[in-house]
Amino acid sequence: MDEKQPVYVLPDNVSRTLGRDAQRTNILAAKVVADIVKTTLGPKGMDKMLVDSVGNIVVTNDGVTILEEIEIDHPAAKMIVEIAKTQESEVGDGTTTVALLAGKLLENAEKLLDRKIHPTVIVKGYKLAAAKSQEILKEIASNLESRTVLKQIAITAMTGKGAEGHKEMLSELIVSAVDKVASDRNITKENIKIQKIKGSGINESELIEGVVLEKERANIEMPTFVKNAKILLVDFSLELKNPETEAKISVSTPEQLESFIQSEERFLKSMTDKLISSGANVIFCQKGIDDVAQYYLAKAGIFACRRVPRSDIEKISLATNARIISNLNDINGLDFGFAESVEEVKKGDEALTYIRGCLNPGVVTIIVRGTSAHVIDEIERAINDGLGDVISAVKSGKVVAGGGAIEIELAKRLRVYARTIGGREQLAIEEFANSLESIPETLAENAGLDPIDIITELKKRHESGEMHSGLNLFNDKIENTFNAGIIEPLKVKLQAVESASEVAQMILRIDDVLVSKGSSSAKMNPSPYDSMD
Repeated sequence: MDEKQPVYVLPDNVSRTLGRDAQRTNILAAKVVADIVKTTLGPKGMDKMLVDSVGNIVVTNDGVTILEEIEIDHPAAKMIVEIAKTQESEVGDGTTTVALLAGKLLENAEKLLDRKIHPTVIVKGYKLAAAKSQEILKEIASNLESRTVLKQIAITAMTGKGAEGHKEMLSELIVSAVDKVASDRNITKENIKIQKIKGSGINESELIEGVVLEKERANIEMPTFVKNAKILLVDFSLELKNPETEAKISVSTPEQLESFIQSEERFLKSMTDKLISSGANVIFCQKGIDDVAQYYLAKAGIFACRRVPRSDIEKISLATNARIISNLNDINGLDFGFAESVEEVKKGDEALTYIRGCLNPGVVTIIVRGTSAHVIDEIERAINDGLGDVISAVKSGKVVAGGGAIEIELAKRLRVYARTIGGREQLAIEEFANSLESIPETLAENAGLDPIDIITELKKRHESGEMHSGLNLFNDKIENTFNAGIIEPLKVKLQAVESASEVAQMILRIDDVLVSKGSSSAKMNPSPYDSMD
């Protein structure tokens, strides 16, 4: 009888993990990511110090910042990072919540897998629970009724991010900024620029109607103040180009050298003459401006800044209605932007350019002051979270109670819904509800409270009809968090539940992982802890 020969399908450089081992590894990776950010949740969450390979330090408790800064190799862990990024881009806050919830959904799914419940059944249950959650959330949300509520939302978002001592002032800046750029609920965060300036205290932060650049005039002979500014935006270089190919210029006499220098100057002068003759009195250049060009522009009384970042150029364009010019020969009067004034202002050692009284008033700048770069960076992250929440609340017009109140109420109603479904899917829906309770549980744990006692009391209150009962960590009491001003936008919760559910379902459906040995994720039975530096 012939001996059976093995059949090789996969190449030698591909390793494979399948079945329960693949599920176990992926779930473990997701749980590790959730554990990393877990302790940062809530107003009493702890900070993380992140140090990169060159020694740069970031101190923060912002979920998406932490996940972006650490190096993650495991593919399932990367999927958790991606949903945190999506949460940040869509609503601007709730990144820690979505990562924690996704990890808990997978952890609880593992319990069902151990009970021999098929992943397909769990996925179906989670899908039903997520859809019902969206429905319940919209049903129990409250209408956004006042500007005071917006300030409370901003304060809730910033609490625990190093801004507590100035939360009233910063929340006023945030709400005022959104008021300025809002137009019939058509709001874009891109219309609000945050400019960081080191020095002085946080209380010196302010809101400017217009655009502020971290740039000074290109030449000290240029004016420091221009009234009735006619602004030209150029994205090409106002200096001599280096040849793309290697070239040598042979100069044998002083006359030849002088002639060469003069030809360069003539070329630069012809460029600046076109700019001067256009009638512009302010020029913002995305690239460099040669010293000779600076001289002629200064002589003509033109205020110019060089190497202005593209993002700032676009904001100036939006604020002043200026067109961005790519060709010197295309300039005409329709390209100008207009502002009441452009001024260079000294702030400590920093020189800033203020563009005020813009044609389009729907662009503003929040100037953030602080004693150190680390402080300013963390305040900026807090303001971004506040802006995200306030904008989300204004767009949807719906808000919910914070402090874990909405999660407990949602879990309660999901359990009632689970009983109407029956079958094994009921078990998955109940685990979905249990996962939601991890949010108030973690809030309590991070505040040094007994999570079991807190969850038990919250459940009791909600069963008695106290829908807005949550954990007020300012006084460590369970109370009506809506009345206490602990309020969150509905959109943040909707997005978090949807994203966490979708990534959990996707990971649960994976039963086979094929990885090329050349891949950065080539370890097939990795400890996910080993994949993070």
